[in-house]
Amino acid sequence: MKKKLENSLLFIWLISLVATLGSLYFSEVRGYEPCELCWYQRILMYPIFLMTTVAYIQKNARIAVTTAVFSCIGGSISLYHYGIQKLDFLRDNAPVCGRVPCSGQYINYLGFITIPFLALVAFILIAITSFYIIKVLKEEK
Repeated sequence: MKKKLENSLLFIWLISLVATLGSLYFSEVRGYEPCELCWYQRILMYPIFLMTTVAYIQKNARIAVTTAVFSCIGGSISLYHYGIQKLDFLRDNAPVCGRVPCSGQYINYLGFITIPFLALVAFILIAITSFYIIKVLKEEK
């Protein structure tokens, strides 16, 4: 496997590791109970970490197709969740998420950085890197 593919896989692994540890920090250390949409985002992020761990060990860059799908779906959920937090028309029509409202903001750094925003950034970085890997793999054929 080419070094740039290996480094790209390592980058996806690192982003997913930080996102996974960050979500666990907020829930287990800070005691923030995740809402339903947060759980969906976790369900899509945690496997990316596991898949890229195995793919990196096996030197298998073809996992990028799967990480692209997971990150696009997760990013869509994150974007919607962020919209619920920041846009009045979405917040007013948001479904009830359970015990914890999806419109709640445990953190709000600089007036716009919330937990779904952090997840969105991670999913975008993973998606861009995954599409890059896919492009490089197609050029090799």
